[in-house]
Amino acid sequence: MTIGIVGLGLIGGSAAKAIKKYTEHTVFGYDLSPSVVESAVRCGAIDKKLSKDELCLCDMTIIALYPGVAIEYITENQALFKKGSIVTDCCGVKRQVCAVAEPIAGENGFYFVGGHPMAGIERSGFENSFADMFKNASLVLTPDDTIPQAVTDTITELAYKIGFGRIQLSTPYRHDQMIAYTSQLAHVVSCAYVTSPLAESFRGYSAGSFQDMTRVAKLNETMWTELFIENGDELCTEIDTLAERLLTLSSAIKRQAWDELHELLKRSRETKEYIDGERDDI
Repeated sequence: MTIGIVGLGLIGGSAAKAIKKYTEHTVFGYDLSPSVVESAVRCGAIDKKLSKDELCLCDMTIIALYPGVAIEYITENQALFKKGSIVTDCCGVKRQVCAVAEPIAGENGFYFVGGHPMAGIERSGFENSFADMFKNASLVLTPDDTIPQAVTDTITELAYKIGFGRIQLSTPYRHDQMIAYTSQLAHVVSCAYVTSPLAESFRGYSAGSFQDMTRVAKLNETMWTELFIENGDELCTEIDTLAERLLTLSSAIKRQAWDELHELLKRSRETKEYIDGERDDI
């Protein structure tokens, strides 16, 4: 295939490098920064710069932009995508993107399948991208009922070739609900945790747990602000219910309710063992 990648940041750049490393596909790439495109050509991540006039040559186009910009790009260029081609995205929220892109695809004769690579590191930008970013990661896809199985199969085949270990089919709503819990809430908690006045004095008082809790606070605030607000309903539900669970623990500790606290901690341990596959029930 000829594959176009729009946005050569951490995820788009890694996708380009992975496709060139592990497949024989041709890759065209575009980024707002000319120097990034030049770097991508120079290091062999892309074969050439992607112009809008060449979207009609792409059998698949991967939109690796922030949600709002992704929606704008698809809307502005809807008539330029190759008829019968596949367009997918890498956005961390799916309802807003799919609600716009799916009808546009139907009206313009291409197939849009929402996507979200469950991969990343604390640094951003093309300079930090690498070909094995997606090794054993999960790729969430949200094909609607109009998408032929062959289209999903084409994306799946490419995903496995570049290292993904699991394809998770979902709906846009279910994706946003689950991501609020598995990803966005973790970033919220990490940000809140690391801003304690005690954080700057952690050296000498911490083992691995401090680093585990603070790792994802080293984030791209521009991107995560958009993701949090776009998925605010589901994320705030998770934040509020977490706050309730924290208050339950705080109350037990304040009241020195040994048996109650013991049971709460036992329940937490058993839940972790269950989701890790170490026990059959909780």
